[in-house]
Amino acid sequence: MHSIDNRIADVRQQVARAAQKAGRQGESVRMIAVSKTHGIDAIRVAARSGISDFGENYVDEALPKIMGTQALHLRWHFLGAIQSNKTRDIARNFHWVQTIDRRKVAERLSAQRPDDSEPLNVLIQINIDAEPQKAGIAPEALAEFAARLLELPRIRVRGLMAIPRPEVEPDMQRLTFRRMRTLFETARPAQAECWDTLSMGMTHDFDVAIAEGATMIRIGTAIFGPREPRQHG
Repeated sequence: MHSIDNRIADVRQQVARAAQKAGRQGESVRMIAVSKTHGIDAIRVAARSGISDFGENYVDEALPKIMGTQALHLRWHFLGAIQSNKTRDIARNFHWVQTIDRRKVAERLSAQRPDDSEPLNVLIQINIDAEPQKAGIAPEALAEFAARLLELPRIRVRGLMAIPRPEVEPDMQRLTFRRMRTLFETARPAQAECWDTLSMGMTHDFDVAIAEGATMIRIGTAIFGPREPRQHG
């Protein structure tokens, strides 16, 4: 577990260098520790090292971790595909949902968000490379889709998220991230009160993502090491 501390320190240094190189403050990039397949002990170690945002892909795996770490007051981000029968648990237990690409799902999350909770922060997932196997809406559909989400009362639309196609050449990856930044900057809905988040970049490419304007990066392996086998059931 001690290696998690060291990994976090290394990632923070890399983030700071990438931000400085891009003429930005390191504090302008929020790091999400993707804890899927890793247990509560690993999460607690990361929290003691100052990580407050954690990401999970599966509701059934995430709920025991969320319940078991309530005293730490962590922020939880849902990063996976959203099943309609899981929206109530997501709406009640997560602070952010980064994978919104269907209005029906957004409507359910809004309706099921408890009245005594802050509105649920959501990001619209963009399929920036038009990959048929990936979720997300097409860039050209963003304006209409965002406008419809902004009508919902219990969610707060904060920006965009993408999982670009991995590229061998950094320059090609950079171009994809740049397209996302341009979309984020030019497609801000007039009604959006808090359009401030561009989530892109993972362990293998977050430095390039930061150079191209990412405000949120999703880091798993670089913090927790190789993924553990996922427990089903």
